[in-house]
Amino acid sequence: MTLHTPCEALRLGKCLELRYDGYFRVVEVHAVGVTEEGHSIMRVWQVRGGSNSGERQGWKLMRLDETFSTHVIDEKSSAPRTGYKREDKVMASIRCQI
Repeated sequence: MTLHTPCEALRLGKCLELRYDGYFRVVEVHAVGVTEEGHSIMRVWQVRGGSNSGERQGWKLMRLDETFSTHVIDEKSSAPRTGYKREDKVMASIRCQI
């Protein structure tokens, strides 16, 4: 997945539906960027869906090269969620953020 799709969801104020770690998830994008190691990532609030950790809701950091079936859905995002901080320190460069 490119950085375009999650940034588009953020710009439109819509949720993103995707498959990650074998689970379908619906997330609200808060920031998209690149790590020092060159991995494209996004900081999201997971609204619903599965998770390896068992946490079906909450903050997640996802690598874009590990996401599949990603598309913007017609569901309004409630971002920014409580606890969000701009200028995410995990990201060496930020492509888009709330």
